Amino acid sequence: MEMSSRKPVGRFRQIIQVPKKVVRDPRFESLCGNLDPDGFRKRYSFLYEVELPAEREKLQKLVKKSKDPEETEKLKKHISWIDKQLKSESGKSRDAEILAEHKKKEREAAKHGKRPFYLKKSEIREQSLIQKYNNLKAEGKLESFIEKRRRKNASKDHRYMPYRRPANED
Repeated sequence: MEMSSRKPVGRFRQIIQVPKKVVRDPRFESLCGNLDPDGFRKRYSFLYEVELPAEREKLQKLVKKSKDPEETEKLKKHISWIDKQLKSESGKSRDAEILAEHKKKEREAAKHGKRPFYLKKSEIREQSLIQKYNNLKAEGKLESFIEKRRRKNASKDHRYMPYRRPANED
């Protein structure tokens, strides 16, 4: 077979066929098993209960000692990241707890012949808010929380209030 002289020759010719590397992503491979979120949460709960709070304390001490503003800023960003992680994990664990409790009740009801009812995300959120309300009420912090929420909403409403027109515009 003759090659056309009008087409430019490729720079790198493949002389020997090398088997192509197969890149595997463990998130989507069945070989790596399936993710068990509850088991994962149980096995790595020490990170959120012990490690991250300890690291947060250590970083706060470093922030107080640090003189360099760039270093201080970096440390503060890391502290805020840790706070965000702890807050999200506590929310997820609360939702998982609500879901597990609901599943337990549904299993009991299914034994008696009732058809299962699955919770929607909005219902889980509603139950977590009820749980938060009950916790605040038990701790005696409900009034301050509601007052804070009221002030926040009032400031939001105030932002959208129209300005008063000047009186002497003709």
